[in-house]
Amino acid sequence: MARDSTSREPLLEQQSNIPRGSYSATAQGHSPNHGFKYTVDQLGPLTDPTNPTLPSQMGGIAEICEGLKVDPKVGLHSDEASEHSLGHSHETKFADRSLQFGRNVLPTVESASFFSLVLSAYDDRTLILLSIAAAVSLAVSVYEDYGPHHPQDEPRVGWVEGAAILAAVAAVVFTNAINDYQKERQFRKLNAKKDDRNVKLLRDGHEQEVNVKEVQVGDVMLMEPGDLLAVDGIILKSHNITCDESSATGESDAMKKNPEEKCYVISGSKVLDGSGQMLVTAVGPNSFFGKTMMAMREAAPEETPLQIKLDHLAESIAKLGMAAAVAMLVTLIVKYFVQASLSDEPFPPGDIIFSDMVKIVIQAITIVVVAVPEGLPMAVTLALAYATTQMLKDNNLVRVLSACETMGNATTVCSDKTGTLTQNKMTVVEGTLSLHTFVGPDQSKKWKSEVNAEVAQTIIDGIALNSSAFEDRDEKGNMAFIGSKTESALLGFIKSLGASYSIIRAETNLAKVYPFSSMKKTMSCVAETPNGKEPYRLYVKGASEIVLGSCTHYVDSEGRTKVLDDVARAKFNQIISQYADKALRTIALSYRDVPASEFNKFTDEEAPNSKLVCLGIVGIQDPLRPGVIESVRDFAKAGVTVRMITGDNLQTARAIAKNAGILLRGGVAMTGPEFRALSKEQQTETVKRLQVLARSSPTDKTIVVRRLQELGEVVAVTGDGTNDGPALKMADVGFSMGITGTEVAKEASAIVLMDDNFSSILKSLMWGRAVNDSVRKFLQFQLTVNITAVVLSFISAIASDDNQSILSAVQLLWVNLIMDTLAALALATEPPSHEVLKRMPTAKTAPLINFNMWKMILGQALFQIVLNLALLHWGAELFHLQSKDGSITPENNLIFRTMMFNIFVFLQVFNELNCRRIDDSINIFKNLLNNKIFLIVQVFVVGGQFLIVEFGGQAFKTVSLTGDQWLLTILVGSLSLPVGLVLRLLPASLLPEAVAIAHTSEERRPLVSPAKMRWEGATNQVMLQSSFFEQIRRKKAANAKRTSLVPQQGVLEEEGETRPLSTASAGLWKAAYGATKQHIKDNRPHLHHHSSQDEQGQP
Repeated sequence: MARDSTSREPLLEQQSNIPRGSYSATAQGHSPNHGFKYTVDQLGPLTDPTNPTLPSQMGGIAEICEGLKVDPKVGLHSDEASEHSLGHSHETKFADRSLQFGRNVLPTVESASFFSLVLSAYDDRTLILLSIAAAVSLAVSVYEDYGPHHPQDEPRVGWVEGAAILAAVAAVVFTNAINDYQKERQFRKLNAKKDDRNVKLLRDGHEQEVNVKEVQVGDVMLMEPGDLLAVDGIILKSHNITCDESSATGESDAMKKNPEEKCYVISGSKVLDGSGQMLVTAVGPNSFFGKTMMAMREAAPEETPLQIKLDHLAESIAKLGMAAAVAMLVTLIVKYFVQASLSDEPFPPGDIIFSDMVKIVIQAITIVVVAVPEGLPMAVTLALAYATTQMLKDNNLVRVLSACETMGNATTVCSDKTGTLTQNKMTVVEGTLSLHTFVGPDQSKKWKSEVNAEVAQTIIDGIALNSSAFEDRDEKGNMAFIGSKTESALLGFIKSLGASYSIIRAETNLAKVYPFSSMKKTMSCVAETPNGKEPYRLYVKGASEIVLGSCTHYVDSEGRTKVLDDVARAKFNQIISQYADKALRTIALSYRDVPASEFNKFTDEEAPNSKLVCLGIVGIQDPLRPGVIESVRDFAKAGVTVRMITGDNLQTARAIAKNAGILLRGGVAMTGPEFRALSKEQQTETVKRLQVLARSSPTDKTIVVRRLQELGEVVAVTGDGTNDGPALKMADVGFSMGITGTEVAKEASAIVLMDDNFSSILKSLMWGRAVNDSVRKFLQFQLTVNITAVVLSFISAIASDDNQSILSAVQLLWVNLIMDTLAALALATEPPSHEVLKRMPTAKTAPLINFNMWKMILGQALFQIVLNLALLHWGAELFHLQSKDGSITPENNLIFRTMMFNIFVFLQVFNELNCRRIDDSINIFKNLLNNKIFLIVQVFVVGGQFLIVEFGGQAFKTVSLTGDQWLLTILVGSLSLPVGLVLRLLPASLLPEAVAIAHTSEERRPLVSPAKMRWEGATNQVMLQSSFFEQIRRKKAANAKRTSLVPQQGVLEEEGETRPLSTASAGLWKAAYGATKQHIKDNRPHLHHHSSQDEQGQP
């Protein structure tokens, strides 16, 4: 039977002790298990990376397939049911297979129980200290209430305060536990989404896309570059398959795979190159990756940089709060004993002293509770949890939590073109094949009738065979091509001609396949042609200028093969240029016949792309996605530079970049090889203005990212290919494509674009900025309340006769709840508006608390402290609570303390509105209705305050207030709003320059502003025109001397040639333009041949 999936044995020792070489089920004498000849333990050694068993030792691949009941040419049958099934429709597919070998799903991790989260939330020194003090207070109060000294006519309610403190502690603990519980549920949903993907299998004789969780042992899986393998297996077919097993075995060298010796494939490895098929032998917890995951299970969640920074800040504030609490404790104890000694009354007995000391300790501990900003890290967690959940709705799947906040400060985005900026809905719209041109699908059929039939069939065969795309049903159930969009466009083209790629593939045997390589920009295959001129034929397609460079011949309009001389090559280059100017992707198709003697010399590593015959060029259209132009414009407003890095040729890339608004006048557009050839200093200088990098390799992308980071840029990069992995890892934020991206790219990225849409990157920028803003808003609010509450409690306790703060311990705990959990919920969940795009990114060196924030924090804290102390001194008289002799009755004193408590709370409620803005914007109510959570929290706080005041009674030391008193306290509390307005109007210029924070800009400006780039572009154009006309004058003067000798003949003799004057005139213009470009080149050695205006071909 299958081994227990939760086994904790060493990973590589969990294999059967059956002797090697005797694995056949018939030889073993095992009774069949659900009709299969093998068990999980018997298949395990096949994929043991330390000492694999070869298929030949188990009777060969054919016997293994037979034992797993699968035909490797057909794959599993989708309608496979249990051998005991009676054909019922409700029978689960692959029931026996799943029972025998397991499913490709790891057992779910038991989530933390709510009780354990409560214990974790309570694991806080301050809360424990407060609980102990409250318990002691409760015990003392109960003793006093029921002791011999308690007056008979007074109610026994001394226990209420201790119980209320414990209840408040419980409220804080349970609120934090509920937040943690919800956060864990949200991230579980995100992880489930992250692990959900499709793989390509051979089933029922057809290639199909199936969810990775539905893969079974015995399935035939297709392998392509970029696949991240989720199962173990053995190679059935290999066309130069190379795997990276470093994440599984730690070995950094890439491993070549073949069906004979190096045939094992382990889950967790990545396909770097080649294509082929593998037989799945282990899934889920029985696979190598599954065993590793079961042994490790879930790692602890990582802390983001902002959380770490805030943890340090919270620790510093807590130390200050602790110092204030200790100072208050010592002062009150000293004051207590001094007053007791100087008093005319007798010195209080021990039990009274103990009771009073407990109350003083509780006050000091409450100060610590208020001072410790435990809500800061929680605010980040809440903001990130909320943002990542909402970002998923905007098609951004956040894999690395810190990427969310980092993206908010991104200064440059290096984007792919295909599928990101464009729709990735490619169609062949133009073509010149066998020198016959067609435009649109309607003319393509006419083209087929005009061109030589043998040539047309060669083109169709080459497209059908030299491709890994195939036709299958999409998510909506419609037939569509699956795979590379370029290959899908070409297959769609031959389908429109009436050809069937599947029939051609079925009738032809491929001898060798060289999959598409992003380094070489080509794909090749060698097909057997027993009825052809030679036994083999090589088909090559790829980037037009690269394939054309490997061609020595071409097929003319009559179907004849001719030498590709300079004139013919220039003609093809002109076709490529024309298509590229129309923003079409150009693909060249070529072939050559190969004799057997030459074929025997071919290697599996290097495609023999030489001496090719050019069949022609096709132009593939991929229109811009809707909203790309607007998104690029919004990025520019936000101070973020968009750079396009693509594998297309320079003209196509430039045309699309101009249409999208990426390439500006003065911007640099160049090719990857040109950029790579520059020195490091030249690269650093060039990259400041670089806007388009064409014909780039993944290495070029990595170099660009490194140079930008060296300049202090925060770089976001998009990528979809396996070789994009290093650049995605190196970038501050890596975006992979959820639809077209390989699994390797997704694994290397921090955020997955579920819709491959460029506009989604803009949304992630907005959410990133919203997260950073939310944390700053909360920080501004909490520090204001911290300073006010601590200072007010300290001064009022020391100044009072009975050593009691104006705010009781329970009241302070309610305030703590308001400013921690509830404020974090209100301020950390505000959705972003387009206003966040109207400012520059924040620099890495910018302080967490800027000048505007300090201005509000200190200004509001000072105002609230002065107001509360003034009311403490004159408030009783102002509120008409004093008697004529200036005394105040105990009842009125309780009303007065309740009004002070109410004023303090409403000062915070209105200040929370102030804190919605961390800039100097006057309108703090803007977009208020869009933030429903903020409104709900405010309603809850005001409702809670009403209930506490009206019904809190002895627990909160409050009494019911009249309507006038409520109105008065709310009006006094609302003074926070005009004070906030005044503070916003205070300019930084009022402070001396010595106060650096007031005069330091936190904005990160673009390396070269668009305005400066346009100015440089205009200057270059003026220089070009000036130099151009200067060269014209010089050439004209030189020609005048020579042509003056033969003006009547109408011809020009030059270097032994006789040419018409009209041709000479054209040569004059060309020579002048060439000399001009050389002059510019000599003056601007790094940028001349790259800038956008110099590439136009005309001044």
